[in-house]
Amino acid sequence: MPLLDTSVPAVLLRIDRNPFHHGTLGAARSLGRAGVEVHVVADSAESPVCRSRFVHHLHAPPPPGAGARDVAVALRRVAAHIARPAVLVPLDDASAVAVGRAHRELAPHYLLPDTPGVLPEHVADKAALAAMCASAGITHPLTLIPDSPAQAAGAARRLGLPMVAKWSRPWLLPAGRGLRSTVLVDSAQQARELYLRAGEAGSPLLLQRYLPPGRDRDWFFHGYADRSGAVRASGSGRKRRAWPRMTGLTSVGCWTSNQRVRALAERLTGELDYRGVFDLDFRRCDVTGRYHLLDFNPRPGAQFRLFTDAAGLDVVRALHLDLTRRPLREGAPQEGRMFVVENYAPFTALRTVRHERELAWHAPDDPAPGRALWALWYRHVSRRIRERLVPLPAQAARRPLPALRSPAVLTDDKEESSH
Repeated sequence: MPLLDTSVPAVLLRIDRNPFHHGTLGAARSLGRAGVEVHVVADSAESPVCRSRFVHHLHAPPPPGAGARDVAVALRRVAAHIARPAVLVPLDDASAVAVGRAHRELAPHYLLPDTPGVLPEHVADKAALAAMCASAGITHPLTLIPDSPAQAAGAARRLGLPMVAKWSRPWLLPAGRGLRSTVLVDSAQQARELYLRAGEAGSPLLLQRYLPPGRDRDWFFHGYADRSGAVRASGSGRKRRAWPRMTGLTSVGCWTSNQRVRALAERLTGELDYRGVFDLDFRRCDVTGRYHLLDFNPRPGAQFRLFTDAAGLDVVRALHLDLTRRPLREGAPQEGRMFVVENYAPFTALRTVRHERELAWHAPDDPAPGRALWALWYRHVSRRIRERLVPLPAQAARRPLPALRSPAVLTDDKEESSH
């Protein structure tokens, strides 16, 4: 097991108010098991995370909709409580963006990767990512940015149906409004209606050509770019199940070697001079065989514990080791290892498997979160069922739509330069 500097605590930051964020629990367990004092800054009062024996202290999160300044104030308050430098681990895009913006202000109090402050925001922004892929020669789905409802509807002719709708900056989406970061669009009318909610969403709507999922098509890559830029504690994984289906998070993943995915990830992080933890999502086109980059998350993916090698190293431990100037001793990859999120894939979690498997919530050495999960999940599902039984309000009348013009094109399908 890696020898971490246990005199340096870790602060886990999550702005997203999701009580079912299993990545937060994974980070607390990973560092806590190594003897690191773990502080959590998140809205976790009702989350199973707060039951973990590896969480040393829960701190109040920044207020809803907080900007970088508010986040920095909250983190300085935590730093004063801890009274010594700590490794800061953002666990969602909003946190990573805010920490990037407040990098200079936070540097006296926290150990941080030497990443340019604007870079996390640029890679997390779906529109900026498309341009970066074009510059680096990384294949990316054909992406349009409509500037009118008519253009959004007309994109169906260019992209075909179904097509994928994304908000450029999903961390700005308001809670409780029914807006999802990614939606599969089945009609021109649906695209038009989504565009009309752009002001509510807080960022532009992107429409992408749909790449059908299928066996061996959905891949992800997690890694840590160290002080020299070398990618460490990394691995490629195959998404076996997603929640929601086709456009959601990984509910069942398997560590599977894929050298093409690795080469693309290392090329992109090298081109960007990226430092820190990252999580990339790819989908392989079954017709061309090319891997399209769908997302670049500048923080640990929720399923990062899948890539725990034989020495116990994962990206969160790699971050702590590197920032405390300790060697990263990597062990053998554990290919075939599985990660299962029980509330999204309960039947898979109950099956007997031949390879090593880690569950997101249940752990023999930390049983309380797993026990707390099901009561919370039952209340969540019951509430969602009740909400669906309530009739939706009538649609408001809409103004006449302008004439169709050609929407902006961010990137087109291009061959990967080295493949």
